[in-house]
Amino acid sequence: MSNESQIRVDKWLWASRFFKTRALAANAVTIGRVKVNGDRTKPSKQIKVGNRLSIQLSPFTWEIEIMGLSLQRLSAELAKNLYEESSKSQERRHEINEQLKLEKKLHSPRHKGRPTKRDRTQIIRFKQNEE
Repeated sequence: MSNESQIRVDKWLWASRFFKTRALAANAVTIGRVKVNGDRTKPSKQIKVGNRLSIQLSPFTWEIEIMGLSLQRLSAELAKNLYEESSKSQERRHEINEQLKLEKKLHSPRHKGRPTKRDRTQIIRFKQNEE
C-alpha cells in the first residue's frame, strides 16, 4: 500500500481490481458508472481514505468505503484490503446473483451435444414433411 494521501480515482479502481485496465476505469468514471461521495466525477479526481464510492458493474452495484491506497495493481487478496463493502451492497449483489442463477437454470437449453444419427434422420424427416 502506498504512503500517499491521495490518488486518482481511475488508478485506484485499476489497482483494486475493479477494472482490468486504467482505460476501462477512466471510461466508467467518465460515463458516470462510478460516483465519489454520491457525485459524478472525472477520472483525474483525487480520492483519499474514507471516501465512499458507488461502482456500477452491470448488473451489480458496489457501495464501498476506501480503506487504503495503492499505486500498483495488487493481487486479489491484497486488493480486498483497499476497500470495505457495505452490508446492504453485499446483500443486494447476493440476491441478484441468486436470481441470475435461477433464471439461467430455468431458461437454459438442455443440449446433449451434437445430434446423433437417429436425431439427424428425425430432423430430415421433419423438414421433408414441412415441404
